[in-house]
Amino acid sequence: MSGNSDTTKTGPDQQGNPWRVRIAILLLIAIAVGVVWVTNSLLTARFTESTRNRAQVRMTLYAGNLISELKRSSIVPQLLARDPTLIGALNSQDYTQSSQRLISYIDEIGAASLLLLDNSGRVVAASDRNLIGANHRSDAYFVNAVRSNDTIFTVTKDENGTVMFTYSRKMEYAGSPIGVIVVEVDLKQFQNSWAGISDAVFVSDSEGEILLATEPVWRGLHEEEALQLRSPSAAIQRSIQTTTDWVSLTASANLLGSGVMRQEARIPFQGWKMTSFTTYASVRQRVNGVLALEIMGFAILLALTFFFLSRRAQVRSRFFQRESAELRQLNQRLQREIAEREKAEKSLQVAEQTLAQSSKLAALGEMSAAVSHELNQPLAAMKTYLAGARLLLRRKRPEEAVSSFQRIDDLIERMGAITKQLKSYARKGGDAFAPLDMRDAVNSALSMMEPQLKRRHVEITKTMPREAVMVLGDRVRIEQVIINLFRNALDATKTVKDPQIDILLAAGETALLTIRDNGAGIEDLDSLFEPFYTTKQAGDGVGLGLAISSGIVNDLGGRLTARNAAVGGAVFEVQLPILLDETEAAE
Repeated sequence: MSGNSDTTKTGPDQQGNPWRVRIAILLLIAIAVGVVWVTNSLLTARFTESTRNRAQVRMTLYAGNLISELKRSSIVPQLLARDPTLIGALNSQDYTQSSQRLISYIDEIGAASLLLLDNSGRVVAASDRNLIGANHRSDAYFVNAVRSNDTIFTVTKDENGTVMFTYSRKMEYAGSPIGVIVVEVDLKQFQNSWAGISDAVFVSDSEGEILLATEPVWRGLHEEEALQLRSPSAAIQRSIQTTTDWVSLTASANLLGSGVMRQEARIPFQGWKMTSFTTYASVRQRVNGVLALEIMGFAILLALTFFFLSRRAQVRSRFFQRESAELRQLNQRLQREIAEREKAEKSLQVAEQTLAQSSKLAALGEMSAAVSHELNQPLAAMKTYLAGARLLLRRKRPEEAVSSFQRIDDLIERMGAITKQLKSYARKGGDAFAPLDMRDAVNSALSMMEPQLKRRHVEITKTMPREAVMVLGDRVRIEQVIINLFRNALDATKTVKDPQIDILLAAGETALLTIRDNGAGIEDLDSLFEPFYTTKQAGDGVGLGLAISSGIVNDLGGRLTARNAAVGGAVFEVQLPILLDETEAAE
């Protein structure tokens, strides 16, 4: 009876076990399908937004590089139009050295080509010597430049349909036009950098005509015509196949698919706009990677279920346990990488804002230091004149006191001129130059230094020619340079037993002003003209005098140099272009 009872209890369990296993498997499969479906929906939306944001960042970067190149190139014609060598060549019609000079500018300015045209539109000099002799009288960049006093930007096509981007400007001498300088901007260099695994990009003008594109067949067409000729997916596929070898091996139509996202951005230049097409292939790949991990996880879970339901699968279950641990580590690494990438994208905007604010603070600090440095000398002189005037009034000598007040008034006007020219120095242009005698500038600067000279016993030797030494420049800025150099010489001779300063003014091919002292000399000649470099104690100087002086002399077309004298001490030389009679008449 006992044996029959055991047999009766075991039979139903053996019959019910297969159904429980089947139900558990079906339930696990249903859960897996539900999780995969939800994951696919959520990650597709998330990765699509992430791809769109990255495409927007890339397009912003592309547009910024394009605008930067256009702005940089727009300055070149204005500078070349003032080149005395090119102006002299147009006046003398001697162009033997002009082409070589244009070729020397190519590497410095990064332009595609340079052309020098005379008044008839004939190419008289060019960075590409094969273009010399061609006539461009009817071309838009020549006609518009002759009619305007500004730099003209022109988009033209040659006989082969190649688009050219040029800046042109009229060259003048004595108020009359003598030719046109033409600078071709190399914008095609950006097309290859725009091409990538997931982008097709083009730039169109205000009328919708495509000027630049990663797909060659699109250029010169409107968007509707271009997309009918070649779809964005085909353009992206062609771009992938022409990139690196490993990309070409993995690229296929199945990878790209047919879905692309279109984005458009305005370029703040003559109504241009940039349009990009980005494939959803990267989104599908990333989603599929996550789904593959989930499916693998459910497969492992199913295997573990079979392990617990069957003792015969114990060996296999241990293998899947080790596999599960490795997958969890991989999943954690992937999650960390995704988190770091999202953090980097969020930090991008913060870094850009911080950089902009730092640039503003740096400029503000430099201007404040320059104002403090340049106004210190007039304020010291005003203090001395005011003390003298007070003493004269006490002694009832008002006429002489009025003279001191007049000097104080002159110093106040000079301080206003200094602040005005400091702002001009920050803008790099806009000053009105006039002929002046360097002898008067030297005497005026020494007069400004009179209070310091009275407190020091310094032997000063001044040698100047009897004839006027005329230059073209700003009197206040030239006096500022002389005062800075003379003040440095005074500071350098503080520790010398018999201080001596020599001032020599000579006129030849250039006006040469030499200031020499018998101090300790200069230790670091390489860093001498860098801003904020100084060997003085804190409070005696901020290291901007020589940097500002060098910038002023360069703006006037001259050169400021320094060296150590053979017998000891430092020698500073200021060279400025001499003002001849015909040059003065032209100005």
